[in-house]
Amino acid sequence: MPAYIARPATVFPAHKVTTAEISDDIRAHHPDHPRLPAILRIVGNTGVNTRYFTRPLDAPTVSGDAGVGERAEAAFTDALDLAEQAALRTLAAHRVAATDVDAIITTHSTGWAVPNMDIHLVDRLGLRPNVRRIALTTMACAGGTQALIRAVDMVAARPGSTVLVVAAEVISAVYNHQDDAVEHMIYKALFGDSAAATLVTDQPLGPGLRIDTPDDTYEHVLPNSLTRYNGRVDHTGFHFDSTKEALSAADDVLPHLLDWLGPQIVDFAVIHPGSARIITDTATALGLDTHDTRHSTDTLTDEGNLGGVSVLRILERTHTAPPPAGATGVTVAYGPGFNTAALRGTWQG
Repeated sequence: MPAYIARPATVFPAHKVTTAEISDDIRAHHPDHPRLPAILRIVGNTGVNTRYFTRPLDAPTVSGDAGVGERAEAAFTDALDLAEQAALRTLAAHRVAATDVDAIITTHSTGWAVPNMDIHLVDRLGLRPNVRRIALTTMACAGGTQALIRAVDMVAARPGSTVLVVAAEVISAVYNHQDDAVEHMIYKALFGDSAAATLVTDQPLGPGLRIDTPDDTYEHVLPNSLTRYNGRVDHTGFHFDSTKEALSAADDVLPHLLDWLGPQIVDFAVIHPGSARIITDTATALGLDTHDTRHSTDTLTDEGNLGGVSVLRILERTHTAPPPAGATGVTVAYGPGFNTAALRGTWQG
């Protein structure tokens, strides 16, 4: 039985931050850094022009000196607010009542809370008390695609189900001046905050991506890759670390992805915008050009790397200039671990 991914709705917070402002902030906090000129040059070449933060750049929980407790509370509170807005927006857009939702899948990696986002949203959205729940909490950039995979599984296991998928990330929480390595400076400019939601059903709610069976989903963990991208928490807050091997991580897994796809020709792709290189390398491997992947590139340029929200945002952009009905597409994201998640499907016009 096929599963249909409806048009997502994305919500951005109020504070628009330019790359020039981030460069100025780095310059002000690290005036004596021995690699400052190179850092500023690299930051300017990330491909990101603007991104949105839930709090101002000079807030204590962003470029200030707030500790981990204050940062965690701010990140979760802000992410939950964005998640609620995105979920309400997608339910309204598709005329689905909250009480008609059979399952909710959330993905959220920044901040910390028990109970988690799924429980909070049951109350905030007015979902049924017996709604089924899956809370993905450490998937990070692959979270949106992983959540869609789990939704496809749910629809296949329980025909007739309406599954609400919600992704929310406040990645400004890892903007921390305690981190001054070059890669940390890049992440200051790369990430943005947002939330997005969509519905997955076995009957189409309009145009969108059709996934025929759970066999059209893919998960892969690259052996011995735990430190390529990883999170860290200490008294100063949240931190996101990586190694030089991270630069080639996508290239290392692309042969496995292509083996899974087989000889199938791909007409378009929703590629997580982990960086400009990740988009380009993945597109090249899939035989696609810059026009085919423009929605991924535009997301990176205008809003940055949105973590697990990214693929939902790119799917939303795809609806504004959709491929023809029946076109074959792939949604692929990479996350810490190093893990890959993907779906293949056809565009339902």
